[in-house]
Amino acid sequence: MSPPLSRIQPEVRSAGADGYLEALAGIRRKTLVDGGRTQLVEFRLAQGAVIPPHRHPQEQTGYLVTGHLIMTIDGRDHPLHPGDAWTIPGDVEHGARIVQDSVAIEVFSPLRPDYRR
Repeated sequence: MSPPLSRIQPEVRSAGADGYLEALAGIRRKTLVDGGRTQLVEFRLAQGAVIPPHRHPQEQTGYLVTGHLIMTIDGRDHPLHPGDAWTIPGDVEHGARIVQDSVAIEVFSPLRPDYRR
């Protein structure tokens, strides 16, 4: 559950090299900040890793900073390269195959309790 918006305080954080969690083999994530309605997460994705098809109630919007991956959204493959962006409505099945080592930044709304820092 998100905190009441009246208790949300401005926050600025440095990314740093620590704080990454191994989500799956070759998939590391770090929640950078939690807001009242949004959550910003960095993913470091190793070549050959796979994010299996899954779904969650949160909307997910992302941007590929480096690398190359193929994201499957609702059964359709989307090759992604640096500078590409995506949005996935809540409860839509999606997954990814990592073609090259990649870094992606994603925003989730509402917050994912399992990604809280």
